[in-house]
Amino acid sequence: MADKIPLVAVVGPTASGKTGLGIAVAKHYGGEVVSADSMQIYRTMDIATAKPTFEEMDGVPHHLIDFWDPDKPFSLAEYIHSAKKVIADIHSRGKLPVLVGGTGLYINTLLDNVTLGESGGDETLRAELLREAEEKGNGYLLSELRTFDPETAENLHENNLLRIVRAIEVYRLTGVTMSEWVKRSHEQDSPYRFCMIGLNYKDRQNLYDRINLRVERMMAEGLLEEARRVLDAPLETSAQAIGYKELKPYLEGELPLNVCVEKLKQSTRRYAKRQLTWFRRDGRIHWIYPDEEENFTKVFEKSIKIIENSAILC
Repeated sequence: MADKIPLVAVVGPTASGKTGLGIAVAKHYGGEVVSADSMQIYRTMDIATAKPTFEEMDGVPHHLIDFWDPDKPFSLAEYIHSAKKVIADIHSRGKLPVLVGGTGLYINTLLDNVTLGESGGDETLRAELLREAEEKGNGYLLSELRTFDPETAENLHENNLLRIVRAIEVYRLTGVTMSEWVKRSHEQDSPYRFCMIGLNYKDRQNLYDRINLRVERMMAEGLLEEARRVLDAPLETSAQAIGYKELKPYLEGELPLNVCVEKLKQSTRRYAKRQLTWFRRDGRIHWIYPDEEENFTKVFEKSIKIIENSAILC
């Protein structure tokens, strides 16, 4: 354990308060935040992805946010490579890496040192699968994936097209499912000694209320104009992002704005439910329920106590 890099991970569903807690933990320990969000990596996609503002960062350095053009694909393998490099650099400077995000696949693959079974890819096959999705719908490919790799399919939404395509591609090129690659990789030890803190709400309605308020705040901050700009240059990435596709019917004159906003709230709530399904399977997460605590200070103090008791900083 002595040669492993200490790391704190703050995880949980969207709108649970991860960003604020992650920043507070990093500030307390003189650490730096490493994002684990599959959409915050993209430039120009700011409001819909709930990127922390300069003021919210409160002087804490953030990594793997707002650095990739949305017209370029960004794979899970590229994220893992980038995150490992950033974490090693933070540690080399005597700082504590604080991993913050809700993309469970990123987080578990990184922390568990999962080998992805990368085959180098096949551009022709990938293009064929993308055309198939365009013609028959993303759900068609997800159903195909379910026939030979139900475990991976269970953890993917049909909007997550690039991951669906990658899982099919890996199987066709290697003859081994993505879930099997993950199982095999668990034989390798993690390079990190980590403590995972999860935020959730005992009363699910409290989380849903936070999500609804966040959507309303995003609309007030200019989400509609951001959606118009992003959708004017349609890209695979923006098509996946919650916050744009739900507003598209209004921008095309098909539905009233209030109906589209309600659909956005519903999509976000469903996404939060899927995130919780993923994280609940991980028994290593120390859960904190903000709706059972008096205020944010109590949530923060409980987090620090969990970290200190984990002895990862020894």
